[in-house]
Amino acid sequence: MIRVRFLGTAAARPTVGRNVSAIAVQREGESILWDCGEGTQRQIMRFGTGFSFSHIFITHCHADHFLGLPGLLRTMGLQGREERMHIFGPVGTGATLGAAVGLGVERLAFPVHIKSLKPGERVNFDGWAVRAFRTDHGVAALGYALVEDARLGRFDVDAVRRLGIPEGPLYGKLHRGEAIELAGRVILPDDVVGPPRPGRRVVYTGDTRPSGDTSRAAMGADLLIHEATFGTEEGKRARETRHSTAAEAARVAAEAEAKRLVLTHVSARYADAPKVLERQARDIFPASRVAHDGLEIELGYHD
Repeated sequence: MIRVRFLGTAAARPTVGRNVSAIAVQREGESILWDCGEGTQRQIMRFGTGFSFSHIFITHCHADHFLGLPGLLRTMGLQGREERMHIFGPVGTGATLGAAVGLGVERLAFPVHIKSLKPGERVNFDGWAVRAFRTDHGVAALGYALVEDARLGRFDVDAVRRLGIPEGPLYGKLHRGEAIELAGRVILPDDVVGPPRPGRRVVYTGDTRPSGDTSRAAMGADLLIHEATFGTEEGKRARETRHSTAAEAARVAAEAEAKRLVLTHVSARYADAPKVLERQARDIFPASRVAHDGLEIELGYHD
């Protein structure tokens, strides 16, 4: 199961009901954090996601996306953390992230490693990866895609039984792609195993104008998380500030043939009336919704 928990969904500054950007993603016992706006450590406690993640991916160095790092790391230190923390950001942001890490947390008992990523680079985990892609925000900025490895094809038990293969280790060999020999016959994996099945894909844009890079990264995504700072009536301001409207985000989702779209990074002017953005997005891409702090989305395998 992949679980996506929205810890902060506001643009630029907190509101009464929304904190600034942060998203916790959990997959099969591993956790990562996308962005870390101020107050993220409190949101983690409020929504019970835990502090077990060891990788933080910052989309860009505007304050509402990274200034939560000092408080979060300090909290982890006070909890007795010893494991290394890995922090990633776009090329050119290392000094800023390093300064944030050192702000008030000089006595950390665990190491912090900061690394810059270029578009197309990957951070690999067991069976999945986080891949960086280029976004369009007028500063050094990245989006991130959680991409699973392809899964083994579906095992055809009826075909195995028709071939007289006894249950046991031979099943495992065939499913892993190994040929077996039984009673003088060679049985190939293709005889009983279907084609590889694609893994799941979750894409987060950070702050950006609509872009072809995002559409390509989100192609066929199970979930696209796209910023929607403004409504259609503020299209000019969205262009000037290198942000997106809800309708523009919906067009990206439609172009990418994503399965679901969740809008975040909501301007304070819509904080109490997000349905305006939701309606504008659904007119173009019906499987749209606006995130709120604490929203959790679970993604199982679609087949």
